[in-house]
Amino acid sequence: MEDGYRLWLRYEPVASPELLAAYRATFSRLVCEGNSPTLRAARDELTRGLTGLLGARPRTGAAGPSPGESAIAIGTPDGSPLVAAAGLAGPLAATGDEGFVIHRARVGAESVTIVAANRDVGVLYGVFHLLRRLQTETPLADLETASAPRVKLRMIDHWDNLDGTIERGYAGHSLWDWHKLPDYLSPRYEDYARAEASIGINAVCLTNVNADPLVLTAEYLPKVAALAGVFRRWGIRVFLTARFSAPIEIGGLTTADPLDRGVAAWWRAKAEEIYRHIPDFGGFVVKANSEGQPGPQDYGRTHADGANLLADAVAAGGGLVIWRAFVYRADVDEDRAKQAYTELTPLDGQFRPNAVLQVKNGPVDFQPREPFHPLFGAMSKTPLFLEVMLAQEYLGFATHLVYEAPLIKEVLDADTFAAGAGSTVARVIDGSLHGDRPTGIAAVANTGDERNWCGHPFAQANWFAFGRLAWDHRLDPAAIAGDWLRMTFSNDARFLAPATAMMLGSREAPVNYMTPLGLHHLMAKDHHYGPGPWVAPERDNVRADWTSVYYHRADAAGLGFDRTVTGSDAVAQYHSPLRERFGDPAACPEELLLWFHHLPWDHPMQSGRTLWDELCQRYDAGVDFVCGMRETWSDLAAYVDLDRFEHVAELLAIQEKEARWWRDACLLYFQTFSRRPFPADCTPPQRSLAELMQIRPSHVPGI
Repeated sequence: MEDGYRLWLRYEPVASPELLAAYRATFSRLVCEGNSPTLRAARDELTRGLTGLLGARPRTGAAGPSPGESAIAIGTPDGSPLVAAAGLAGPLAATGDEGFVIHRARVGAESVTIVAANRDVGVLYGVFHLLRRLQTETPLADLETASAPRVKLRMIDHWDNLDGTIERGYAGHSLWDWHKLPDYLSPRYEDYARAEASIGINAVCLTNVNADPLVLTAEYLPKVAALAGVFRRWGIRVFLTARFSAPIEIGGLTTADPLDRGVAAWWRAKAEEIYRHIPDFGGFVVKANSEGQPGPQDYGRTHADGANLLADAVAAGGGLVIWRAFVYRADVDEDRAKQAYTELTPLDGQFRPNAVLQVKNGPVDFQPREPFHPLFGAMSKTPLFLEVMLAQEYLGFATHLVYEAPLIKEVLDADTFAAGAGSTVARVIDGSLHGDRPTGIAAVANTGDERNWCGHPFAQANWFAFGRLAWDHRLDPAAIAGDWLRMTFSNDARFLAPATAMMLGSREAPVNYMTPLGLHHLMAKDHHYGPGPWVAPERDNVRADWTSVYYHRADAAGLGFDRTVTGSDAVAQYHSPLRERFGDPAACPEELLLWFHHLPWDHPMQSGRTLWDELCQRYDAGVDFVCGMRETWSDLAAYVDLDRFEHVAELLAIQEKEARWWRDACLLYFQTFSRRPFPADCTPPQRSLAELMQIRPSHVPGI
């Protein structure tokens, strides 16, 4: 039975007879000189992969090949005489600590495929790369490569709670069984680490950013150490979230003031305790003074004061403090999209060298589409990490098929113009724009304890794609989708072309059926499941910037949030020529039009339609694409096992129903302001607005 547990590491037999014969001859013998835990992991993975792909276990040992056969050797020049003899010092010099070289060489009388790296973890990454190429049926002539990661820290952030629940988790409960740790280590931990290493992930934060201080106590640190012990050989360092008020809640202090000497001493002692348990502890991820979380501003201090307190505590162990830039205050009457920039840019240059700011892709909150966060163009003296979300909090949870690589790539390629044209977000986070510094990218996990890890079979593609783009942000989402489809389902071209097209269009579909033309934050209250454009402060007893009406500003005159000089002037936080482009409705990209402008309902659009008619057309287009995905998937039944085919088909039916729900609810609500009829080519809603407003799902996951 195919249940998705194996992810993209299925290692099914190579279908092409010609390639199978060539691979068998080329990889008949495996040589691994070295016995570190990481090299053993690489050797075992290569053995597992080749056995599955080639239908025969490779021979090991010193005996030479049979006629017509050759070997594969893995290792480092320092640990393997065979690898050293291949003469790869030049290519390896450019690959750093984690990169690798795959090269075909003559060593003595034998032809050998070499997977070489400067460090054992690079060998591991090289093995996974080679196996990916074999899984995708790459010709032997195209296997040679040299590769190194573009950023140093490539992290998955789990928003897992100690009680087993996951905030914004839609694939079951937490993978971490804290009750049974450290004495019982689920085999799933090893499989999780393999999956992360296969896509180059080298850091994992285990706990929710809305942090529980208990994870820092003597009860839990041995449990964390047990997980770190599993992950270590796969090249993964463990991070923890730190609650800023922990010195009070578990330390017995009366203050958490970052400038208090006693507080600083407590954090140093706590860091030393953690390092005794976990010598390679990565550091802390911190959410502070945001959405009610405690922080340095509670004591009249700055975010830099808070970050530096913790950075000093972990500095001796080589740790980082990753301070989330998702900060906004309820007592500030300012466009929420502007607040992080306003609070943090005056602190540029005041953070310790081992303190970084982790910035969401957009200035509000992981919306289906946002402009890139203006902080990426504003803090040249402070290391910035990018944070994206794999868990589909605003993209239909685990019931909607949404391939997120185009979203991630969109922000990576966005030009900030911070140092002129070409100052992309990717160049900010990889260090090439502002010089040597910590570099990194993080994603909020979409994994849980469901058998297929991510809930929706296609949600695995987002995990896979994030790792690939974290390793090399220059990669093409279409190529990544093709690799994932080949490794997960089939190499058959008749399957790949339509399935890839379906994936590539699947991100724009929810943008259209949820928040087209730059609309944002239209979801229901609290759980964010389904539409709620009517959510308002007075009606729902909630702060203004947690409501939909705060963002869409619909009225009889028009729709959209005015962020130009006549409104909140958020455009001023971007460099020229962006501020002028965003500020001019005639020049602003239509996909961001209502993010930056409040426009009349009859505003002329590029299509020749009015704004109202264009809005209706976009909502319809989103639903139509989902209908098209259902048809496409139905046509692909012959190429997919029955279990996964039916699973995806049933979820696509849910997605179509919910896309119609989104479209009808939003259009009927906005029609109360536009007072215009639906265009003749618009599908009329089947239910009334009053009926749709009464839908209140219970026990929605991930709250």
